[in-house]
Amino acid sequence: MSKSIIHTDAAPAAVGPYSQAVAVPPGGRLVFLSGQIGLSPQSGELVSDDFAEQVRQSFANMAAVIREAGGSFDSIIKLTLYLTDLSQFGTANEIMAETLPQPFPARSTVGVDSLPKGAQFEVEAIIAV
Repeated sequence: MSKSIIHTDAAPAAVGPYSQAVAVPPGGRLVFLSGQIGLSPQSGELVSDDFAEQVRQSFANMAAVIREAGGSFDSIIKLTLYLTDLSQFGTANEIMAETLPQPFPARSTVGVDSLPKGAQFEVEAIIAV
């Protein structure tokens, strides 16, 4: 199988051995985005300890990778949200509803014990371009 790597400096660099996104086939139809947490692309540090600010930055980072892949928020077909505190589920829903156009993509939400760099929220996506 042939694949194409997607990278943009408008989103934080990978903090491990992975790519920001991978398209198949190259130039292709489906793009699988790695998870984005609320890191500043400039500093590589969390933008805030505030959950809502981390969620907004995570979506902004994801948007930058989606644009680099040739898509938009309309291109999202599947999201997975990861929260370290499921009591924040309502806040994540509100921000997602404000950020993404309807009809909304398919989505899963998972409660996790911890995330990289002490983040409270992470989002990953599959888009079709």
